Amino acid sequence: MTLTRDHIKSINRALHYIENHLESDLSLDQISQIAHYSPYHFHRIFKVFTGETLNSYIARKRVEKASADLLHREHLTISELSTHYGFTSHSSFTRAFKKFYGVSPSNFRSSSKGKYSKISQMKSKNGQPITTFEDYVCHNNQNNDSVMTSNIEVKTIKNIHTAGITCIGKTQIAPSFNRLLEWAGQQGLLRTPDFKMATIFYDSFKITAPDKVRMCTCLLVEAPIKPSGEIISTTLNGGLYIKAHYIIGIDAFPTTWMYLFKWMNDNGYKKRNEPPFEIYHNDFNEHPEKKCIVDMYIPVA
Repeated sequence: MTLTRDHIKSINRALHYIENHLESDLSLDQISQIAHYSPYHFHRIFKVFTGETLNSYIARKRVEKASADLLHREHLTISELSTHYGFTSHSSFTRAFKKFYGVSPSNFRSSSKGKYSKISQMKSKNGQPITTFEDYVCHNNQNNDSVMTSNIEVKTIKNIHTAGITCIGKTQIAPSFNRLLEWAGQQGLLRTPDFKMATIFYDSFKITAPDKVRMCTCLLVEAPIKPSGEIISTTLNGGLYIKAHYIIGIDAFPTTWMYLFKWMNDNGYKKRNEPPFEIYHNDFNEHPEKKCIVDMYIPVA
């Protein structure tokens, strides 16, 4: 099945609604109405776009949100989290969590306590998933650590308007940017030499599998645009942000993000319920050392 622009526009509406209502009851009938399709047709196009059934997608998102809260909101009990994310009981939440990560919520919390780790899965001999926790360590000497820190500031920013394309999975980032640039060129949005591209992250690579992370590849625009097909209009809300400016290679992005989140934790900031994002200031292919000039933003309180 080939997805049309209208299909993708409807899926974007559904994804946005799901993201903001994970604590509520979500049904196929309800979400298909949001997408303006019949339940049967919506279920088909949703699976083509995301690679998951609607129920599987919602269940995964709820468990991932709960796992993030287990890591960062220690004052909440496991029972409170199970209720908050719509599970009928503590035991049903534990079963769903263990099925997804291979460990219970309590073991998950205790295994990651006191360290900044990422979650990964590997296969055991019988093919079952085993969850492991891998420390993200920046292998920097003290001088490099000082340079990393000196590029960080906490500041209040204004709203940022973007035109973008939703993509799921890291392999889709480059094709999405290519389609976005083609569209932007047709709209005359690339005539200024200092136009900026960005990526918004709705999932965390720390928790979500790389092929399921939802992102939006974006072009910064002066004012909100009218959505058209797969092109969506997104406004990044202004407020207090941790902002870091770096010149780094492509391979350094994961460690740099982890360093920045660690800095956030060490300095007593809490991430707001808004997506982090990157703004690029160059085409890394044109850099003599193939490096990106990038600003990284984390919304904090």
